[in-house]
Formats: sequence, C-alpha cells, structure tokens
Amino acid sequence: MLPADLAHLRIPGVPTLSPDANIVVVAVTRLDLDENEYRSQLWRVPTDGKPPRKLTHGTKDSEPRISPDGRWLAFLRGVEGGKPQLHVMAMDGGDPRCLTDQPLGAGAPVWSPDSTAIGYVARVPEEGRYGTAEKVSPDKEAPRLIRSVKYRIDNLGFTNDRRQHVFVINAVDEDAEPVQITDGDHDHADVAWSPDGGRLAFVSARHEGHEFDLAEDVFVCNRDGSDLRALTRTRTATGTPVFSPDGSTVWFLGSGDLGPNGRDFVANQSGLWSVPVDASAEPTRHSDPEADDLSEGTPRITVTDRGLLVGRLARGAVELVRYPWDGGAPATILGGQRQVRGHDAAAGVIVATVAAPGDIGEVIAVRDDGGEERVLTSYGEELAGTGRLHELAAFETASDDGYPVHGWIVRPDGEGPHPVILSVHGGPFAQYGWTLFDEAQVYASAGYAVVMCNPRGSAGYGSAHGRIIRHDMGNRDSADILAFLDAALEEPDLDANRVGVMGGSYGGFMTTWLVGHTDRFVAAISERAMNEPVSFVGSSDIGWFFPEEYCGTDPERVAAQNPLAFVDRIATPTMVIHSEHDWRCPVEQGQRLFVGLKLRDVDTELLLFPGEGHELSRSGLPSHRIARFEHILRWWGKHLPTAANPAPSSALGESVSPDTAAPDARAAAVDDHAADVTTEADSQPYPPRLAP
Repeated sequence: MLPADLAHLRIPGVPTLSPDANIVVVAVTRLDLDENEYRSQLWRVPTDGKPPRKLTHGTKDSEPRISPDGRWLAFLRGVEGGKPQLHVMAMDGGDPRCLTDQPLGAGAPVWSPDSTAIGYVARVPEEGRYGTAEKVSPDKEAPRLIRSVKYRIDNLGFTNDRRQHVFVINAVDEDAEPVQITDGDHDHADVAWSPDGGRLAFVSARHEGHEFDLAEDVFVCNRDGSDLRALTRTRTATGTPVFSPDGSTVWFLGSGDLGPNGRDFVANQSGLWSVPVDASAEPTRHSDPEADDLSEGTPRITVTDRGLLVGRLARGAVELVRYPWDGGAPATILGGQRQVRGHDAAAGVIVATVAAPGDIGEVIAVRDDGGEERVLTSYGEELAGTGRLHELAAFETASDDGYPVHGWIVRPDGEGPHPVILSVHGGPFAQYGWTLFDEAQVYASAGYAVVMCNPRGSAGYGSAHGRIIRHDMGNRDSADILAFLDAALEEPDLDANRVGVMGGSYGGFMTTWLVGHTDRFVAAISERAMNEPVSFVGSSDIGWFFPEEYCGTDPERVAAQNPLAFVDRIATPTMVIHSEHDWRCPVEQGQRLFVGLKLRDVDTELLLFPGEGHELSRSGLPSHRIARFEHILRWWGKHLPTAANPAPSSALGESVSPDTAAPDARAAAVDDHAADVTTEADSQPYPPRLAP
C-alpha cells in the first residue's frame, strides 16, 4: 500500500436495516485527495444480493437511521461550515428535507417508535461564542471563566461553554421547530426512546462532584423533559441505554465500580447492565467483568426479540454477541479473525459492518437463528485491486516470565532478510487486531517487516491482562514487547541487525521509554506521546485523572515511570511527531523530548502539524496524512534504507499554507474553534485512553 492509496479506502459506517429486512442503508466515507476533504454518501444495499447503489449525492452524509415504519430515512448532512444538520427523505425517493439549524450541528438521529419524531443531541453555545454574535470572531470573544477540570476534549475543543443537550423534533410537521429537553451546565448523550414513545433515556453526569470523577448516570424523563430521574447510582461510567421491548427495563453499557475517587478506570472493562425503569432495584451486571470487554466494541446496543446484540473484544477481534433476555450465557453471532464495527437487526435478520485483515469493512447479513453469512458489498475491491496488500500473520511467544504474548507480523514482498519496524499501539488499554491497518501496509510496501503485539496492559485479553501495568508503566509491558520482538527476529526472513521502533500516544510513550533504556534500535519515531506524566496533569484534557490512575501519586514511583527522565540516556536517532492542537497528549510533551535530544546533539527532528489534534493519523486532513507517511518513510529511508525506500537525496518541500500543506514547525496556528462539528461521539470516551 502506498500513501496515495488512502484514496482507495471506502469506509462503511454503522448500518441501518429496514423493518422488513430487505434494505440496508450505510454511510461510506472516502478520502478526496484532490479536494483535500473527506466525502461521505449513503448507499442503499439490498439484502437479497442485488448490487448496492448510491442513495444520496451530498458530500458529507452520515449516520443514517430508517424509521420504524420503513417509510423514512433520517441522516446527517454537512451544510454551511461542515456543520451536520438533520435531514429526512422518503425511502422510495425524493429530495431530502432539512429539519434543523443547530448553530454547532446536530447529532445522530433516533426515531420515536411511531416514526413521527426524532431525538438527538446537539451542543448549545453560550451567547456571543462560536459565531452566535455578528462580527465577534474567536479572538474577540469574552474570556472563559473555568471552574472545572472537565472543560475541553481533544478533537472538539472547549465544552464548558457549549453543553450538549437532548432535543426532540416532529419529523412529520414541516413547520416544526426542535424542542430542547434538557438544560443546565451538564453534557448529555446517547438518547433512546421507550417503546410507547412516552419517555426518553440518556446519560449525563449531574451528580454532586461530577467535575472530579468519571461517573455518569442513566436518566429517564418524559418526552417533554418532565419527571427527570436517575436510574443508576453514580458509581460507574455508563453509555448507550436502550429500553426492553416491554419498556420495563433499561439496558446499558457501563464500567465496574470506579472506586472511592470515581476515577479507577484502568482495565475496568465495560459490561452489559440492566436496571428497572422505576429504579426499584439496583443495576444488575449481565457480563463477566473479567472476561467480557464491551468497552471498545460497537457504538450501539441492538434490541432483538431474542436478546441484545453488542460487540465484544477478543484477542484482536471484535465479536458480535447476543445476550439473551433470560440472562443466560451470551452466544457468538459473528466471530473469527475480524472486527465488527456496527450492527442492526429486524425481522429475524442481522446486518453488520465487519472489517477483516484484507479490508476496512463490508456489510454482512445473517439470519438471527443462524445460517450462512452473505457479504452484501465489495467496498474493499478497489484497494485490493492494487495488489499492494500484505498478509497479516498471527504470531505468539512467551514473555520472560512465561506469560503468552500475542501479535502479528506483516511481511513485505521478497525473501529477505527484511529490516524490521516494531510498532507499538496506543491506549494502553487498546488492541492491535484482525483488521486492515493502513500503517503496517504502507511500511510493508516500503520493504519493512512490521512487528506488532498486544502486551500486558492491552485490551481484549481480560481485565487482569490490562490492569497489571497500573502504577508500573514501562516495566511489564516493555518486557512483553521486547520478548515478542526477540522471538519474531528469530524468523529467518527478519533482519535482527536492522530494527527500528515507533508508536503513537501510549505507543509514543513506549517508544521514548525503549530508546531511553536500550540502544538496540537503529532509529525511532515517537509520535503524539505522553512523555512526562507530571506536566501531563495540567496540560492534557484527561491529565486530571489519567497519570494518577496509571502512574500513581508517589513522586519516586512517578519519576520511575517518566520517559523524559531518561532523555540523557537516549542516543538513538529519534523523530518526534506531534500536532499543534493535540489536547490529549499536548504538544509540549513532544517539544520537551525534541529539545532534550537536540541539546545533546542526538539526531532528531520535530514534525509539527498545524490545525490537527490527537487523531491526525486516523482522521486528519488527507494531505496531512499523506505528508506524515512521506516524512516517516523519509526517516526510515535515512536510517533503514530498502530497495523500495532508499535513503533520501533531499528534504521534502517547504509547506505553502498553514492548513493544507506539508507541516512545518513555523506554520501559523489556526483557529482553536476549527473543530466545531458535533456528534454523539463528542462526549468523553470510556474507558479514557491515549489512543487506539
């Protein structure tokens, strides 16, 4: 895969299924390199195997939901300034009708059971901010008075002056206006309807002390906002509530107990819970807190006659499992070496978007009672047709204490021996897995064998596997990673004398850590890293809890887990990559590493992206994503040249604009309010993490 092959990616989102199970609608996103934009349209996919066809022709159409009566399709369409607004169109054709004009955009639609109303969430800006006052640009707004440590989120910006509220709009009346259901200085997310359409459920943190913990509660209220009640007891992080078919129970995803301080999130796996709507009993957990990890599965719960469908992490896979209503053991509906990304069900049919090692996602249909799966789309054909994809080969070994470490090797073409790139994932409670990983594919096409694993600290292998590194980062995890690397280097086609290391976020932490504790790597790339947990506390959007829970509070122990404390030991050439607007791992984390290396005359460069946040490598501007790959390959060509990626003869070209060209450390900063598009994903992710 070449960097420009990003343009061949066709990325399907969460599918929605018509009530007769005949039609799937799914948003498909692609990178438009010519316009330097992401484009997304909705596709109509028959479940009988007939060819899919494009349903809409907007440039930013997403989040489709078919109404319960099958007559209407609601979705988001990016309009002026890219702000998504709710639109509705007839399933049998016609022009979409815009329902909303939210100043900062609307969130994903959720139909009422009678197909007459839509619930959604949207951020409501304070008067005078975010363009609500004429001629008041961001630099002329009043100062922000901040009283809580929860006041901003990476890839979004400030939240304390634009809270997310629940709205309901009549979708049938063309003159209807949205009605705001919630209020107050609180964020709300994940709205759901009761079966009779009389009540709403959602999650929010409205309890005393909510500004210092990670707990959220499930609330219910009447559809007009009256009779607001909390169903849970403010001890867990909650999300994605749904009602049981009879309306007596609310089911939701939630963590285990967050402990006395409300912040004990490390490997605190999200599970499936239920609670009576009348709050007459305590919430009940229905999944195994040690084995069943639903935290990074799929973005919704699907209610069926036979039970609830959710995604479950498992050794690099994301399975689709069904928890039965009677409380029995979950059944695996879609398993194997792949990852389910979204699902829906109707009339005894289940549809899902499923990614595999050779594609970024296809839509699959299967009967609820079993039977043969049917692949309904072929979005991966264009990329596969390039002939530049490489096999994802599973590999497993034992760590120094005998514990199994699981991972993969992606090999380039040819016999070898190939130079090796050790790639470390973010998180740390995240996983590499059974899906197409563009990074590994690009490096393999450039002649490198890519080695990657899920050491202890990772997700997908149980809570104990993830929790063991708590207050001991850099010890057990690095031993697992190096043991996996050593075993991989025994493969005859891997060159043990030419090895580099790279990673982003927690992977950047580990990269900085490894080159500060060993000289075995020819070169390194530390990207968007947490390099210094002390300064991270006050600078990161999650700094008020993340370092304390992972590194502890004892000054000596924190210092022992501080990669930057060992910068004087680093002799390995190290490129530092960061983004100016990264609030998850703020830019000072990269700047301090770069300056520390520069002052010691270590071969180093700082690659700094304007206008980007922590998600650059996954959702940054297309031109920035390609420029990032080009600089990474240039660095590896300099220190680990291959026939496909020879040593560079000159530096890459100068940047020509602060927003769209190759990054430059001197580029002018862009408006802090650039990321003003609102979706339900804006709320704080659980479990909090550095990056997947």
